[in-house]
Amino acid sequence: MSVRRCWISDKEPLPVAKQCILASVNRSTVYLPSIVLFPDAGELLLLELIDKEYTRHPFYGSRKIMHYLRNEGYKINRKRVQRLMKMLGLAGMAPGPNTSKPHPENKIYPYLLRGVDVIRPNQVWSTDITYIRLQKGFMYLVEVIDWYSRKVLSWRLSNSMESTFCVDCLQEALRKYGTPEIFNTDQGAQFTSAAFIGALTAHPSISISMDGRGRALDNIFVERLWRSVKHEDIYLKGYSTAAELQCGLKEYFVLFNVERPHQSLGYSTPDKVYRAADGGGARIVDKYNKMNNQTEELKVKEGQRLSAA
Repeated sequence: MSVRRCWISDKEPLPVAKQCILASVNRSTVYLPSIVLFPDAGELLLLELIDKEYTRHPFYGSRKIMHYLRNEGYKINRKRVQRLMKMLGLAGMAPGPNTSKPHPENKIYPYLLRGVDVIRPNQVWSTDITYIRLQKGFMYLVEVIDWYSRKVLSWRLSNSMESTFCVDCLQEALRKYGTPEIFNTDQGAQFTSAAFIGALTAHPSISISMDGRGRALDNIFVERLWRSVKHEDIYLKGYSTAAELQCGLKEYFVLFNVERPHQSLGYSTPDKVYRAADGGGARIVDKYNKMNNQTEELKVKEGQRLSAA
């Protein structure tokens, strides 16, 4: 098959689809290298625009991204936008039908942080993955953050979405800072994998928490970190290679933890707040239970009104 695939060329007068039929080659194996593994300059530009707009408006889905790109002068349809967003691992942060399909063999843990006051370091840690565009490709960044202090405890880069680099990042944080009381992730395949869950369950004191599907605010502190990283470093510097990105992020995370004042921390730094165990804190408002309680109260009042009538 690999030999016959080499026969296919877009330089020939015969269409690629016809060449694939004659050579008995699946067209996807011909298009995959050029479309997915090696995006051209035009594709990379679209990926960058989508990434920037999504960072500004993470609730945008493929329809709104498509209209944004069209307003910028690009002739693009929704199907292509969906493919590009899938390459970036992006999806609009809004409730929708069947938006997440975890592997049926992977256990999904309940979300434990709704309405919880985070009042000390190492009470809650969280992790997530984001996409970073380079001039000639892209990389994935994962990190572990302490909710109380916003301190980035560890981070890793990878050119694939394999779970290995996520496990390495987690184990580094555990070696350096001990264990948290609660560790929160989303329901992505990397974080529900046996390797990642095994690294957590090896420490019985850790309670595992996972974001609900379509819940944009369950991991809001990591989402804010991604916004800071991209707008304050990546978009400004436009890294060309993975090596440049590695060096640049190393400098940025030192800045983020040690030098950069955070308004939410009273203009202190995450490192100081983490070490002093003072000046931080976090809370995810339990607005859904509040809404449910209000609904129940309305039902009771309506029942009382009908009874009185």
